[in-house]
Amino acid sequence: MEQNKNFEVIIIGGSYAGLSAAMVLGRSLRNVLIIDSGKPCNKQTPHSHNFITQDGKKPAEITAEAKEQVLNYTTVTFHNDLAVSGKKTETGFRIVTESGKQFTGKKLIFATGIKDTMPNIEGFAACWGISMVHCPYCHGYELRNKKTGIMANGDRAFHLASLVNNLTDNLTILTSGKANFNEEQLAKLEKHNIKIIESEILEIEHENGQVNNVIFNNGNKKAFEGIYAALPFTQHSDIPTSLGCEVDEQGFIEVNDFQKTTIEGVYACGDNSTMMRSIANAVYRGNFAGAFINKELTDEEF
Repeated sequence: MEQNKNFEVIIIGGSYAGLSAAMVLGRSLRNVLIIDSGKPCNKQTPHSHNFITQDGKKPAEITAEAKEQVLNYTTVTFHNDLAVSGKKTETGFRIVTESGKQFTGKKLIFATGIKDTMPNIEGFAACWGISMVHCPYCHGYELRNKKTGIMANGDRAFHLASLVNNLTDNLTILTSGKANFNEEQLAKLEKHNIKIIESEILEIEHENGQVNNVIFNNGNKKAFEGIYAALPFTQHSDIPTSLGCEVDEQGFIEVNDFQKTTIEGVYACGDNSTMMRSIANAVYRGNFAGAFINKELTDEEF
C-alpha cells in the first residue's frame, strides 16, 4: 500500500456498507482503498440478527469474514487509520488520515456510520446494544414475552410501541417527563394496556449489561428485562459536510436513489444516510453504491 497513494475509489469506513461496496468494485477490478479506524457502533452488541445466513453471529465475526473475502480481490487495499480531512482536487479528492498519510481518489464513498448520543443516566452505556436496544427487527425476537420498556416520547415512542406490542404484553413507555401523546394515541395505548411512566430516570441497574431495574428520581423502582431507546445521534465523520454534502433535518447525509450525495463524485451508504439501521440494509446500500460508482467510472472511460 505504501507504494500506491492514488486510487479510483476511496471508501471511508470498513464495516458492512463499506466492505459491501468494496466487493462490488473489487470484482470489477477497480483500484480501491478502504480506510477504517476499527470502531463500529455495534462493537458492544453480542449478537447480530435479521441478516439471512448470518443470524445470531457476533458482529465482529461477520465483519472479519467479510473483510477476508473482500481482500481476496487484489485491487482492494485496507488501511487501518482514521480519515480526518478531505479536499476536492482537480482530478478528484484528497484524504488525510490521523497518522498523516495522504491518499487521492477519483470518487469517494462515505460508509462512516453514526455515533449514538448516550443520555446521562448511570448504567445506560454499559447496557447499550446488549439489553438496551434500538430496533425491534434486530433485537425484538430475543426480547419477546419479556418485561419491556420504551425510553422515548411522542410519535417516536408511539411508533415503537405499535411494533413492540406484537412481541410482548408487558410493555411500559418511559417518557422521563410529561408524556406527549395526542388523544388518539393515548386511546390506543390504553386499549393495548401499555403503561406510561413520566418520572425521570435516574439509573439503570444491571448485571454485565443485562437490565434488572430502572430507578426513578422519585425513589421508585421498576423491573425490566429489556428496553428500547430512541437516541439522538451525530455523524461519525464530519468530512462529508466539510466537502459540502448536505444533511437532512434528521441529521442524515442526503443521497439520491443511487446513493449519490449533493456533491458530485461523493457517495454515502449505510447508517449515515438512512434511518433503516441494520446490517442487511447497510450491505444492500453499499452494494448499490459500489455498482453505481463503477457505472459512473465506466461512462467516463468508455
